[in-house]
Amino acid sequence: MKRFRALVFGLTAVLTAGCAVGPDFKSPPPPATAGYVRGDAPQATTATDAPGVATPGGGAQHFISDLDIPGQWWTLFRSPDLNELIERALAHNPTLEAAQAALRQANETAAAERGAFWPSVSGSYSATRSKSSGAAFGVPAFGSLLYTLNSASVNVSYGIDAFGGTRRQVEALQAQADYERYALEASYLSLTANIVTTAVSEASTRAQIAATEAIVQAEQQQLDIIGRRVAVGGASRADLAQQQATLANTQTTLPPLRNQLAQLHNQLAAYTGALPAEFDSRPFTLDTLQLPADLPMSLPSKLVEQRPDVREYEALLHEATAQVGVATANMLPQLTLTGSYGGEAAKFSELFNPAAVVWSLAASVTQPLFKGGQLLHQRRAAIAAAQEAAANYKSTVLGAFQNVSNSLIALESDADAFKANSDAERAAAESLRLVQAQYKSGGASYTQILTAEETYQNAAVALVKARAQRYADTAALFQSLGGGWWNRNDLDTRSTDCCKGQP
Repeated sequence: MKRFRALVFGLTAVLTAGCAVGPDFKSPPPPATAGYVRGDAPQATTATDAPGVATPGGGAQHFISDLDIPGQWWTLFRSPDLNELIERALAHNPTLEAAQAALRQANETAAAERGAFWPSVSGSYSATRSKSSGAAFGVPAFGSLLYTLNSASVNVSYGIDAFGGTRRQVEALQAQADYERYALEASYLSLTANIVTTAVSEASTRAQIAATEAIVQAEQQQLDIIGRRVAVGGASRADLAQQQATLANTQTTLPPLRNQLAQLHNQLAAYTGALPAEFDSRPFTLDTLQLPADLPMSLPSKLVEQRPDVREYEALLHEATAQVGVATANMLPQLTLTGSYGGEAAKFSELFNPAAVVWSLAASVTQPLFKGGQLLHQRRAAIAAAQEAAANYKSTVLGAFQNVSNSLIALESDADAFKANSDAERAAAESLRLVQAQYKSGGASYTQILTAEETYQNAAVALVKARAQRYADTAALFQSLGGGWWNRNDLDTRSTDCCKGQP
């Protein structure tokens, strides 16, 4: 008996220590590229400030190679209101809560599957009162027999993972848990980036409304002047109709802007998990935000490690690779050990006597012989799924590099656009100053002043848009580089399982 037990345990140790069938997953190497754009990597954006003139949001931005990204990258905009809003969103956003719950579920599912590495042990007890014919026992003379049978046993079943099917299944479920972890990081990054860009859009829209309202006021004043001149014969009705059309066209731009502002406000409410009617926050203005001067330029070889969406698809590729091993193992023999130990006695008090002891030990091997090609086609399907996951991973990597490249190009273009609009705004302001001076000396009419004011206000609106675009594309760069989630510890992404080891 002792030799048999030693043989069984030795065989189990040898089989479970064997290699798992199927391909072993290896993380794909990063693309062999030295940059994100053709030609030399950008060092800094165009200087937007005129000599001796500092324009809000107009400083040059410098790209620092391999500069690490802080976990709370949005704090670089130096806005307490923005920081407070993001903290509210992180605490109450339902999408983030759902991602955290999905991660917990995946961790628990993987932990449950790891239980297959251990024997399954169960206990049973039964008491039976029976009446049987003596003929059933080969003793007809006894007539009928009335007896009680008490049975108690401990049953053990252990499926030997000889070919690694269980190990591959656990590997696949752990990869799924990794996917949910990076999906949580991606949700976190998307949420914070969306709040920043929405806040910037709200500030931009509010500034555009203010500038447009000033234009409407200037055009109304000019219309009043023309109306008085028409009354005394100093202007034609055609001039009056033209000015009325100009004013009406400008007024038509206000309702869409106000509608956009309300929708942006509601969007911020949704991000923070609040109802629109109950959401309250301080109005964002561009003056409350500072443009980060130093921007990260992560090495291309690190981007695939920093992007949570790339890590998501890497985990899906890992899972699909492990499922090939599961499908392969299902085609091979399945080995199972079973055993039981207990007692049977007429009285419960005698159940634990040595004479009442009963036990059994069995080993079985099951080899699928014919299933109509089911197992073969399942393996082929798993291989195709792995190939699909590999293609999706490659597509995600290409998209990640495209995002970074687009962000870098946009930031350079934004700086050029801001400089042009800043120059136009300063020229319009100077023109307005000169016309006002001429009006005071009698060299210009009041109509010329109103025209100059309108030109200035239009230039101011364009400058607001250009300024806001710089903020938004700066946030897009941080998002495209991964957002620094590896430097953050405010989300619990650890597994709740404490027993990851295998026997």
